[in-house]
Amino acid sequence: MTPEAAAQPTGVPERVVLIGAPGSGKSAVGALLAERWGVPHHDVDALIEARVGTTIAEVFATHGEEWFRRVEIETTAATLRRTGVVSLGGGAPLAPATQQALAGEVVVWLQVSVPVAAGRVGLNVARPLLLGNVRGRLMKLLEQRTPVYRSLATHTVDTDGLDPAQVAEQVAAAVAGR
Repeated sequence: MTPEAAAQPTGVPERVVLIGAPGSGKSAVGALLAERWGVPHHDVDALIEARVGTTIAEVFATHGEEWFRRVEIETTAATLRRTGVVSLGGGAPLAPATQQALAGEVVVWLQVSVPVAAGRVGLNVARPLLLGNVRGRLMKLLEQRTPVYRSLATHTVDTDGLDPAQVAEQVAAAVAGR
């Protein structure tokens, strides 16, 4: 057990990993859970932006998706060695290395429907894979990613119709086994 794990609140796993599609609420819910439990929150997309010194949208435009995915795999692997709540990027679980790293972890899939996700992300230019036909791209992403999310999840929380605080409450209850 790491020294950080010794400080974990009773009943809270050393690490809780949030996965899901864009618009599922991984960042917002992760921050709320971390605050609730008094543990660090690690948002992989924010860590990548800090590491490369620019936005993910700019990384896609400048270096391309392949380069971004390499950085994402490295950053995810390093982050999964930390304690607390980890919010992964929507595509991170697709990488075989990340799938292996998630084995044995508490992984919560924040499930979201296409209409709700589209409403949440809108025309957000910070999400380069959704530019253009947001709804159509989300449908395609969910079609590709849902089987992966399902296979990795130890818990699933449907986020449709819930605000981040309500989702955080459901995640906390699921993780606690209630």
